[in-house]
Amino acid sequence: MKILAVGDFHGDSALAAKLAKQADKEKVDLVVVCGDITQDGITTENLIGVFKQKVLLVPGNHEGNDIADFLAELYKGKNLHGYAYRVDNLGFFGCGSANVGIFGLSEEEIFDTLKKGANYTKDCRKKIMVTHVHPKGTLMAKFSSLVPGSEGVRKAVEEFKPDILFCSHVHEAEGIEEKLGNTTVVNVGRKGKIIEL
Repeated sequence: MKILAVGDFHGDSALAAKLAKQADKEKVDLVVVCGDITQDGITTENLIGVFKQKVLLVPGNHEGNDIADFLAELYKGKNLHGYAYRVDNLGFFGCGSANVGIFGLSEEEIFDTLKKGANYTKDCRKKIMVTHVHPKGTLMAKFSSLVPGSEGVRKAVEEFKPDILFCSHVHEAEGIEEKLGNTTVVNVGRKGKIIEL
């Protein structure tokens, strides 16, 4: 299965259209969006509906979970915030928002939300965790003093041991890949990352 993982549209419909063309050209099977889809929920048009593939998403710190639910329902996608999605023995689970901002969650809420989804992926061949915020104590956390890494995300990685964690949030860390134990952590950013599983 070929996946395009991306985040931080911030309402940029031209960027979404460009990524949709790339997804078609690369024959992507599934699109994963790591939050900050809108800019403070102001516009939701031409951001998710431009993709022909199924879209899995989580909200960022620039939209509430209600907006993520709305977009997922409208375009027959799936909001992974506290939920899981299974396909071809791959298990996706996630938590949106961040540990800062108006839509912020506590570290305990972040961990508990990830735990809910992880419970449905235990027997999957590969587990993919999707968040907006990055884990605490990683290289990408050093790129910004304004947006701290999440203890809740780090604890979830250590406990549930996903094969991959897709996140975004820190724009300056876009494209960084690193290991946290056996988990590959990828800040997919606005350019996105295509991965084959």
